[in-house]
Amino acid sequence: MTRSVRRIRRPRRMSQAAGASAAALLALSACSSSDGSSTATSGSSGLSGTVTVFAAASLKESFTTLGEQFEKEHPGTKVTFSFGGSDSLAASITGGAPADVFASASPRTMAIVTDAGDASGTPATFVRNQLEIATLPGNPERISSLKDLTKSGLKVVLCDKEVPCGAAAQKALEAGGLELTPVSYEQDVKAALTKVELKEADAAVVYKSDVDAAGDKVEGVEFPESADAVNDYPIALLKDAPNAEAAKAFIALVRSAEGQEVLTGAGFLKP
Repeated sequence: MTRSVRRIRRPRRMSQAAGASAAALLALSACSSSDGSSTATSGSSGLSGTVTVFAAASLKESFTTLGEQFEKEHPGTKVTFSFGGSDSLAASITGGAPADVFASASPRTMAIVTDAGDASGTPATFVRNQLEIATLPGNPERISSLKDLTKSGLKVVLCDKEVPCGAAAQKALEAGGLELTPVSYEQDVKAALTKVELKEADAAVVYKSDVDAAGDKVEGVEFPESADAVNDYPIALLKDAPNAEAAKAFIALVRSAEGQEVLTGAGFLKP
C-alpha cells in the first residue's frame, strides 16, 4: 500500500531571442519564460537566504520533497526544517525560537501560536490527515479493527494525548466507545511508528501518511472510527519571520497544485 511521492517535472525555460534590436523584448521574454508554476515566483525573483520551517513530524517526507523542489526553483535559497510534535514546536515558537513558517497537525496547536500573537495573518488549512493502525508486516496479530487493539496482551503504542495524533486517537476511541491503555505514549507520530518498525510494539495508531511513508516496514489497517477524527493541517507565516518573502513563496508552493500533488501522493487528504 506504499504510495510514491512524485517529484514535479518543470518545463525548461525558453531561450531568449538574440539580436541587439530585440533588447526591448528581452525583458518581456525573461518574464514570460518563467516556469509557469502556480507559486508565481522563480529563481529570478530575487529570493535568497534560508527559510526555516517548523512542521509536524508527519510532514517530514512530503515537506522534504517540497523543500528540495523550492531550492531548485529558487537558486540561492535553502529550506531548513525542524520536525516534531506540533505542541512542542508551538511552544518553541512562542518561546522565541527563530522561524519563518509553522505547519501544524491541528488547529488547536496552531492556536497556541496565533493566540500568542506570533503568526502573521490567518493560518490556512492546506491538507487533512486520517488515522490508520500500523501493524507488524503481515499483520501477525490479525488486527482488523480498533476494538482489536484492546485485546489482552497486545502491545499498542499511542501518541501523547497533547500531540495532535494522540488527541485524534482518543477521539476515535471515544467514537467507538472503547478504552485502551497503551504500553507507551510517544511525543510524536514518527516515534510511535518507530516502536512498531523496531518490533517493540504490535501496533500503533498513527496517520495514514506515516503508514504509506514506512513502506513494507509496517502494514496499515483502516478503521471506520477514524472518520470521526480527521485532522486539519494549518500553515502560517510567522510574525517575526527572518525571511518573510521567501517564506511566503514556500507557503505558496505548499498550497499550489504541485504541492497538493506531492502531499496527496504521500497519503494526505485535500482540505
